[in-house]
Amino acid sequence: MVILGRQGSGKGTQSGRIAERYGCVHLSTGDVLRAAVAEGTELGQQAAGIMNAGGLVGDDIMIPLVQERIGKDDVVAGGVLLDGFPRTAEQANGLEAMLAGLGQALTIAINLDVPVEEVTHRMMARGREDDTEEAIVRRLGLYDQETAPLLDWFDERGLLVSVDGLGEEDDVFARLEEVISSRLA
Repeated sequence: MVILGRQGSGKGTQSGRIAERYGCVHLSTGDVLRAAVAEGTELGQQAAGIMNAGGLVGDDIMIPLVQERIGKDDVVAGGVLLDGFPRTAEQANGLEAMLAGLGQALTIAINLDVPVEEVTHRMMARGREDDTEEAIVRRLGLYDQETAPLLDWFDERGLLVSVDGLGEEDDVFARLEEVISSRLA
């Protein structure tokens, strides 16, 4: 499974609940990077160098890191919920190929849909130092620009389901559970 959504949409919160409910591994891009750096793998060292220099880790490192992680026993046994990967159609192609190599396929891509005004309000309310209005607008604009082609990619394959991310946490989870359970049935 893949979960998509703007920053502040509640992806992290809902991903934890989905992983617990369905017995899969919740894998965020940040977790993959931190684990690889901590393990000191060759890819982890390359990623650390890029991140320490303030750069973004490219597909040439990110795709093999994800591939390494999703090949591990816990993911093979219980499945995975990817959060923050793929971010581009190129990464989605890489994911599709690596899953096929494991005899697996994507089941569903969930777009947790929360309007820009609401996620902006949520992020401003968090009070984080880097959550200035200007920074939030920039990050959300970049997300929309990068993610629109990805949503099309999933939609063309019949994998995309949009779920309303507004409302109480339990209500949003109930909507997520409904679409996931129907897809897994």
